[in-house]
Amino acid sequence: MTRDLLIRAGDALLGERRQLTMDELAELSRVGDDAVPSLAALAHEVRLSWAGPTIDIEGILSLKTGGCPEDCHFCSQSARFDTPVKSVPFLDQDEVVAAAKETAALGASGFCIVLAVKGPDETAMTRILDLVPVIRDEVGINVNVSAGTLTSEQARRFADGGVHRYNHNLETARSFFPEVVTTHTWEERHDTCMLVREHGMELCCGVLLGMGESRNQRLELLDQVRQVEPHEVPINFLNPRPGTPLQVRKPLSALEALRWIAVFRLGLPSVILRYAGGREITLGDLQSMGMTSGINALIVGNYLTTLGRTPEDDLSMLEDLQMPIGVLSSAI
Repeated sequence: MTRDLLIRAGDALLGERRQLTMDELAELSRVGDDAVPSLAALAHEVRLSWAGPTIDIEGILSLKTGGCPEDCHFCSQSARFDTPVKSVPFLDQDEVVAAAKETAALGASGFCIVLAVKGPDETAMTRILDLVPVIRDEVGINVNVSAGTLTSEQARRFADGGVHRYNHNLETARSFFPEVVTTHTWEERHDTCMLVREHGMELCCGVLLGMGESRNQRLELLDQVRQVEPHEVPINFLNPRPGTPLQVRKPLSALEALRWIAVFRLGLPSVILRYAGGREITLGDLQSMGMTSGINALIVGNYLTTLGRTPEDDLSMLEDLQMPIGVLSSAI
């Protein structure tokens, strides 16, 4: 029965070139553990067919770290929790430009500036909008931004100011969201995603798996991500941080991580599906298997408050897999 299910899914995606329904994706998500490699193989084939062989890499930098007023239960940057991460003021322009140059030297197509805020105040808006043209002119790389919820006017200013892609994660399903965040709503995140698209920026809308959500809630999340029509979807796995309410959670198993990478690829056949936070603790030495389960992009280097692999390790992995680095986005 599983073999027939995979054949039908392959026929739909590769033959008919149509997206799978949520009912079809739900069936695929329930295949036995022994069938996960076959599910992953189909997802890899779909990725190559719909998105091509190119791998996109990006670097991120925390422009303002810690001190966030929100209570996202997974985040060590929240001022509401007693974590090792303390508030740090804005980085200097020279530090940001130097980091962007290091990122570009790796072959990255984008450099993302991230702020730990609910949404940008005028000081943050000005600082970001001053940095964007400097990085583009001096480094020649797409500048992406993640600065929380936006008003329509702020989204317009970012778009007019040259921000290429704006990141705003839904994180988890609408039905589960109140279990992990109480200081803002899922709807606020959704509305910002729609404003990003309305004002012509590319939308990067990620997910965080392993916070205690059910299988059905992961499917709900996938459906909700499809509805906002992102250009890119970062796949994050919970890395339980000391001092946060979710520090007691155990990371997903590698097999479950591969299952859901594949399901998200099958549900989002043409998007940039990017390896993001938590892949090291979740997959360990099996990270190359994620690259053959539907992933076609990487965040390289460190994350906001946790260490990633060295860029050299990721580049070596891509070389071993004979996966070419390129640009999966519109031109700079």
